[in-house]
Amino acid sequence: MPRSTINPFKPSAGHLPPVLIGREAIMDDFEEGLNNGSGAPGRLMRVTGARGVGKTVMLAEFRRIAEQKGWEVISETASKGLAQRLVDQMQSQSPSVNVMNIGGSLGEVKYERSRMPLTLREALSERLDDLDKHHAGLLVTIDEVQAANRNDMVAIATAVQHLTSEDRNLAFVFAGLPSMASKWLNDDVMTFLRRAQPERLGDVPLEEVSQAFADTFHQTGMILKNDALHTATQATAGYPFMIQLVGYHIWRIAHRNHAEDSTITVTIDDAESGVRNALNRLGDTVHGPELDGLSPVDKTYLLAMAQDDGPSSTSTIAERMGKDIKYASMYRMRLIEAQVIQDCGYGRVDFAIPYLRQYLREHAVHIRMAAGLEEAQTEREG
Repeated sequence: MPRSTINPFKPSAGHLPPVLIGREAIMDDFEEGLNNGSGAPGRLMRVTGARGVGKTVMLAEFRRIAEQKGWEVISETASKGLAQRLVDQMQSQSPSVNVMNIGGSLGEVKYERSRMPLTLREALSERLDDLDKHHAGLLVTIDEVQAANRNDMVAIATAVQHLTSEDRNLAFVFAGLPSMASKWLNDDVMTFLRRAQPERLGDVPLEEVSQAFADTFHQTGMILKNDALHTATQATAGYPFMIQLVGYHIWRIAHRNHAEDSTITVTIDDAESGVRNALNRLGDTVHGPELDGLSPVDKTYLLAMAQDDGPSSTSTIAERMGKDIKYASMYRMRLIEAQVIQDCGYGRVDFAIPYLRQYLREHAVHIRMAAGLEEAQTEREG
């Protein structure tokens, strides 16, 4: 096998990995939805999961599948003005779209907020009319939905509900952190989204990780096996982003250490060095941002958990926090819903994100100080 000088692993947001492992069922559901026509479950889907489990990668794969079938694809990331941007994209992609101009001169489109649901529906409908002439459909993917503005989500939900009832050739996929479910699905105006097929992304079985590592290294002219392969596989804990990080750093180190060898065989030293580098990057790219999005009390709860080497008792956590069990249980449920921790039964919880325990221990002083400053700031503003 000729040796490649290009690292096949892509540990950055949204890049398709060399082998998309452990996601065959969800890809089949989506493709089946496109094939089965309007109303098929896979045409309205919500994908949730913690940071680093591959939500953005999954959307990229959906786009690839749709484009191979001749569908048009519009992709957006949720932020203020989302519905307006969707209208703008459809208008720019279709010269026949003539969206109602409200309160603006010709050539300048302005939309009243109260009209956005209907305006978005009209833009989608006219774009679908154009695509129908070519027997093509439209896929819209929206990432980071937990950050969307409610007015935008109401506009989208209203438009999609009407167009689906009209049997239009349309598919919508929403992706975001688990908090998007409680934020939007319990909103009375968006009950339609409750019917979106739920897909919760989790960890990949280690057997599949091991096989993917061995195959991917082999395809670039390297050999990864035995203890080195075991070390690499176990270090990932099946966490998709960690798979990319570990693969990337081990490949890089082995390539650098054995550049003169005719055949590169990854050593245990290469593997252990790569894992150390990967762990450092995991803290910067996953653990830090995850904690930044939590409240001071959430962080206090996690620091109390981090004192244990394994699953923690809710009563023990409450005692360490200086609170009663009812108070601690409220934050327990918040963190479980966010998929930062997981229920282990019998009132016990453990971390759902690999290596978060170690990160909390290493950065405990800084996290406590930051949490205290946040809490003080909140009290002053209150």
